[in-house]
Amino acid sequence: MAAFTDYGYDGVGVRDIAQGAGVTAMLVNRYFGSKEGLFAEAVDAALAEKGILTDAMLNNERGTDELAHDIAAALVAQTAPAAPVLSGFLILLRSAGNARAAEILRDKVERHFEAPLTRLLPGIHPAQRAALLLSLIAGFQLMRQVMGNRALTAADGALLTAQLTAQLKLLMSA
Repeated sequence: MAAFTDYGYDGVGVRDIAQGAGVTAMLVNRYFGSKEGLFAEAVDAALAEKGILTDAMLNNERGTDELAHDIAAALVAQTAPAAPVLSGFLILLRSAGNARAAEILRDKVERHFEAPLTRLLPGIHPAQRAALLLSLIAGFQLMRQVMGNRALTAADGALLTAQLTAQLKLLMSA
């Protein structure tokens, strides 16, 4: 997983990964079938390390207002200037330019996050709203943590949480 996190799908080959693991490329291909198979497993492992949308949130029974606040608070905490960037986000960011990797990422994000969010959302167009929620989360994470947007990095955490909560509630209640 570390190789894809550090270099993205196109930046690393099976031989590099095998060498880093102390095995042969043939062994990697035997267990995973291909670079795509290995990448799919790495993405699953990275997304299983849920840092923002946790299993507890995705199995929420408390209602969308509480869920909106929980997501906002986790997003602000996980994107704080000193916080490490989550490996799943880095893999997505560094690999989305490859069409096959993007397809794998799309399928995995839908399974790990979009489908569970969709089930939690009342009203019409829940799948679209779940995708919009994920877009808001990813965009905020990119702007605050990766790009270091000054307005977001210098902002008070409680204020950011309140502002994000309001935006998330709007998307959840449509």
